[in-house]
Amino acid sequence: MSQVAVLPAFRFVQNSELVAIVFSDAEKRRKLGKKYRVEHLYTYDEYEQALSVVDAVNIVVPNHLHRDYAVRAAKAGVHVLCEKPMAVTEEECEIDD
Repeated sequence: MSQVAVLPAFRFVQNSELVAIVFSDAEKRRKLGKKYRVEHLYTYDEYEQALSVVDAVNIVVPNHLHRDYAVRAAKAGVHVLCEKPMAVTEEECEIDD
């Protein structure tokens, strides 16, 4: 989804800028950074670092990971776009703190 729709769409928007990419595979991460001219490239272990350089995130991970990444971004004060469900169950969408 990210490579087919999300990343290519940034070429056509005028009010947004792609400033960081978080991707697990090092070679793909490097290639995507080069293709889209993005210097901030992170692993998922470096997600908090990525959150420090962006205003918003587009969550494109498997459904069972959405809640974790969305909550971490929201707690960092970053806007979240999560096109699929935020979590697998309604209960998981409840935030206790």
